[in-house]
Amino acid sequence: GVFRPLGALMSFKVVVRVFAANNRFLEQEVHDKHFRRDLYYRLAAFPIHIPPLRDRRADIAVLAERLLTDIARNFGKTVSGLSSQAMALLSAYDWPGNVRELMNEMQRMLALADGPVIGPELLSPRIKGQRAAALAGSGGRSLREQIDVLEARVLAEALERHRWNISHVADELGLSRVGLRAKLVRHGLERPD
Repeated sequence: GVFRPLGALMSFKVVVRVFAANNRFLEQEVHDKHFRRDLYYRLAAFPIHIPPLRDRRADIAVLAERLLTDIARNFGKTVSGLSSQAMALLSAYDWPGNVRELMNEMQRMLALADGPVIGPELLSPRIKGQRAAALAGSGGRSLREQIDVLEARVLAEALERHRWNISHVADELGLSRVGLRAKLVRHGLERPD
């Protein structure tokens, strides 16, 4: 709680809390002698496990919109949001770099954007390629995950086709309006302003 800088005459009192993140299981790393045991016990006072973004697909839309808003403010740009197709593609991607990769993608898209709505044409090729691969094969995903990806794509395309007219989309897809709205919420698809 007290330190004195080298060469200083006075000591300073401090209260320090360390928040550390890691993408490895540190207990196993300690067991394998790849991480110092004493450091692990200093850091592991209150561990919090946060699943990777690919396991929290419902969070992708919320995070993308928030990151886009914050980055746009920092860049001094005005955008109203992402198109439903762009959002469906973002939700289908596995995000191996987690939130940091999502943030980089939002920065990239915003730098390239010239209109208020950011469309799928501004997405990185790796994200568009992942979608094609997911539709062509399982890519290690469960049947439920593959169905979710396909459902999000069908919804996004129908919404674009009918310019977000919920009644027309519901009729085309054979859904009730209430059922359609529930699916839109589940996939994080929101009407661009």
